[in-house]
Amino acid sequence: MLKAGIFLDVENLSRNGGWGLRYDIVKKLAEAQGTTIIRANAYLAIDRDREEKDPPFRQKAEEYRNAIRRAGFHLVLKDVIRYRDAAGELVVKANADVDLTVDVLTQSENLDYVLLGSGDGDFVRLVRAIQNRGKRIDVLSFANTSRMLRKEADHYFSGFLVPGLYPEEENSERLRGVMHGVNEEKGYGFISIMTGYEVDAERNNIFLHISDFRTADGEPVGNTYFARLKTQESIIEFDLVEHEDGRSQAVSACEFRYSREFQQTT
Repeated sequence: MLKAGIFLDVENLSRNGGWGLRYDIVKKLAEAQGTTIIRANAYLAIDRDREEKDPPFRQKAEEYRNAIRRAGFHLVLKDVIRYRDAAGELVVKANADVDLTVDVLTQSENLDYVLLGSGDGDFVRLVRAIQNRGKRIDVLSFANTSRMLRKEADHYFSGFLVPGLYPEEENSERLRGVMHGVNEEKGYGFISIMTGYEVDAERNNIFLHISDFRTADGEPVGNTYFARLKTQESIIEFDLVEHEDGRSQAVSACEFRYSREFQQTT
């Protein structure tokens, strides 16, 4: 059994669509790679000044931190700092990149597998360093992920596609996937979805016709736009219809638009 470590850049995940993600599912994702979890660290900001002045905010923040602890994660807290830049604008910053990088480098000596939760391109060199030590390192993130980070990782997991990880999925029977093949001229393609937590747990035979697709705003699209869904690896949300002849078809499909609740509530 491989020894695993999970290292989550919570601020990056939360601000890019992962607010409210289920931490127990993150652990299941790591364990599905044939591992036993040895370390599970979550790095997040703490605004001590605001918590001192705003008791309701402090209570909500502490409840959030306690929920992560209950899921079995060790919290590494980074103080929020405020300063004026050269233009006199107030800057609020709490960057845990250095802490996370140092911990991964030192703790990976006793690990075989690392699951890095972040879409920040600054971690590309860290990924390469872990691979150069003969370790496997996968990346989990949501929106605004560095293409280079995805390319360098041994495997990339989109948090929007991992079953049960994204909170809205619990109350919806709609599925999410990406188009892996498309015929631009005829206006159809095939969608892949994750069916489990293993790397090869996927289904890729779901047919989608352009007539069953709309933008996130409900507008129909042309063939060129439809074909770009594949090249841009857009997340597609849809209802699944299973036909008697064995065909699987996506209907009422649209571009997925993730929640921005984190930005609105913090």
